[in-house]
Amino acid sequence: MKKVIVLIGFLVIIGCKVEKTPLSHETETLKILQLTKHTFKHITYLQTESFGKVACNGMIVIDNGEAIVFDTPNTDAESDELIQWIEKKLHCTIKAVIATHFHTDCLGGLDAFHIKNIPSYAYARTLELAALNSAPIPQNGFTGPLELSVGNKKVILDYLGEGHTVDNSIGYFPSEQVLFGGCLIKSLGAGKGNLEDANTTAWPGTVSDLKTKFPKASILIPGHGNEGDKTLLDFTITLFKG
Repeated sequence: MKKVIVLIGFLVIIGCKVEKTPLSHETETLKILQLTKHTFKHITYLQTESFGKVACNGMIVIDNGEAIVFDTPNTDAESDELIQWIEKKLHCTIKAVIATHFHTDCLGGLDAFHIKNIPSYAYARTLELAALNSAPIPQNGFTGPLELSVGNKKVILDYLGEGHTVDNSIGYFPSEQVLFGGCLIKSLGAGKGNLEDANTTAWPGTVSDLKTKFPKASILIPGHGNEGDKTLLDFTITLFKG
């Protein structure tokens, strides 16, 4: 009897460890890291002329068998890998995909989502710029804050102003205080990066407004580099004030 009790206790301990182990995925083209119980960061890689091979971040939020993806991988093949992982590993139906601006690292793999009949969203200006640049075009535009449901929770899409691009929007997951700033936000120690479509004069003011509007955000995911806390906002403001 004592052996049975010990065995049951051991299995409970093992079970708890399995449940608490963060989920992850890594291939040559896609990396996924779990940040909180319902939030993940996905990473793909873009080969650029000016900066070499660049790791590009996106976010996944899940609840009650549903998922929403922020920013697509760079290609349809990478997006398909991401979609399959969400469906097979997380057992979630993807309810929406959001592109936070018109560059390839946000919507390059959008067609893979459309083939699966997954609705796509972006700030209205992003739709216009995607069309002008012969990029995949998100299906639904928003001009002010927009709430979407994922399971029993909500995510907020919003546009605060110009910065990395004229159309850079953000995503916020209030239940876990995770904010996806995309390329509007810089990781600690980063340089100014690609300024081809930037408004560097407006950038620090836009981030200041973001900081004011979402004061409870505790985990910030930038478009490139490591996630962090609110110091990423202060770092970005200082970087473009100088």
